[in-house]
Amino acid sequence: MIDRAIYFDAVRETLFSGALTQQQVDGQNILLSLWEYEGTGSPMDDERWLGYCLASVYWETGTRMWSCREVGQGKGMDYGVTDPETGNVFYGRGLVQLTWKDNYRKASAALGLIEERDLVWHPDMALDSLISARILYRGMAEGWFTGKRLNDYFSDSEHDPVNARKIVNGLDHAEDIAALFDAFMSAIEEASEPTVDTRVPVELTTPKGVRVVVNGMLVEP
Repeated sequence: MIDRAIYFDAVRETLFSGALTQQQVDGQNILLSLWEYEGTGSPMDDERWLGYCLASVYWETGTRMWSCREVGQGKGMDYGVTDPETGNVFYGRGLVQLTWKDNYRKASAALGLIEERDLVWHPDMALDSLISARILYRGMAEGWFTGKRLNDYFSDSEHDPVNARKIVNGLDHAEDIAALFDAFMSAIEEASEPTVDTRVPVELTTPKGVRVVVNGMLVEP
């Protein structure tokens, strides 16, 4: 678990110029909570995966840490034209800017979104905070965007926060995002330090069958 007070104190100073908006706090809380919920016992247990996802979101959202639309909404890009089937334009949306109709379709299938409420017919659903967080984590872990995955750069034998940018977008600003990764990792590591258990053991003698709770634990003599 990540101590939120310690984490936000750290990133506030190193990454957000001493002040956080409520949106920045909410966005990071969603990402931290989803990682804690789904990461235990999975490859996402590697805190470096979390750190690099947070650094990518910081960069892709312009520090907002919240889902947003691509600047220009695809104007001048091949994917920025109106789709004749749906009438939608599949420009970048979300935390890592999902683009192209086929990628919206693949994300819908992976997340189990049914046709009536999928991302192809309703692309703005990619702006939903939970959906966008799942696209971020699964997309970067499973190689949805470029074929490159987090495990290619962060594993027992790999630590490469510069080339990890290839997961999303070649080496575009790779050094900048690697520096952000270092700052997020510093905060995560500080906030993840194990706490000392200061509870004093209590020895009880109770009649047989009496249920007693001590320090939050059930004791059955």
